[in-house]
Amino acid sequence: RPAAPSNRRRLVFSYGGQDFSVQTDAGVFSKDGLDEGSRLLLDAALPEITGKVLDLGCGWGGVGLVVGKLKPYAQLMLSDINQRACDLARDNLRENGVPGLVVCGDGFEAIRNRFDWILLNPPIRAGKQVVYRLFEDSSRHLLPGGRLVVVIRKEQGALSARNHLETLYDQVALMARKKGYHV
Repeated sequence: RPAAPSNRRRLVFSYGGQDFSVQTDAGVFSKDGLDEGSRLLLDAALPEITGKVLDLGCGWGGVGLVVGKLKPYAQLMLSDINQRACDLARDNLRENGVPGLVVCGDGFEAIRNRFDWILLNPPIRAGKQVVYRLFEDSSRHLLPGGRLVVVIRKEQGALSARNHLETLYDQVALMARKKGYHV
């Protein structure tokens, strides 16, 4: 639960020719809108996404919301450790007419499902140990042929994260790179 007092506000953002009206709040990542890293992650992964999708560390739900709207046949789950973020994500899905399940918990503690796609803009400020645990746990929650797609800035450890991912996964590839972000 964030220490910052709640201060919900509404904003509108566009992606893929669609407008999204959402609520954000203090104490939730990227409260000013869909951040550049999440946009690049979507640019790289969205064309290929099908099946069961998890937006891990969803914040107010931006990535999952876009996936659910533009890939309506995807089976969508969003998850975050922050209760305020989970409440926002739930409200934002409903207000934008996007079906999906939101679960609140630390990493995969509340998730038993397996996925075709896990999308992650990791909580870098939580530290490398937390981020690497999410990478490791994701490997156990992917269906055969499933993909973990991660966005990290170079200055925040993208290269060392890639090295760690190569110890966990058979294939690791750079899908996109822009303005210091690596997907």
